Amino acid sequence: MLVQLNTDRHVEGREALAQEIEATLSEALDRFSDRITRVEVHLSDVNSHKGGDADKRCVLEARPKGREPISASHQAPSVDLAMSGATEKLKRALDSTFGKLDQR
Repeated sequence: MLVQLNTDRHVEGREALAQEIEATLSEALDRFSDRITRVEVHLSDVNSHKGGDADKRCVLEARPKGREPISASHQAPSVDLAMSGATEKLKRALDSTFGKLDQR
């Protein structure tokens, strides 16, 4: 499973952040790794240089083999919390999608 990171210019720490995100997603989505070709991560700062309660946004898009992409997003005060929330939502969406396919 390939992890592709995309950030806007207001998200810092690209190299260290990329390694952390890849490790987090590899662990969280391990049971789906043979069914997913790639996960695209889009991180952005909604308010750019201004502060805010939930101004960091993470959008995850999983690309299952032979299927339409499945996405999840979450906004939070920090990149870590946004990533964590989006990861949990994506896991639930993948569980639901693959669970329905496996029942057929």
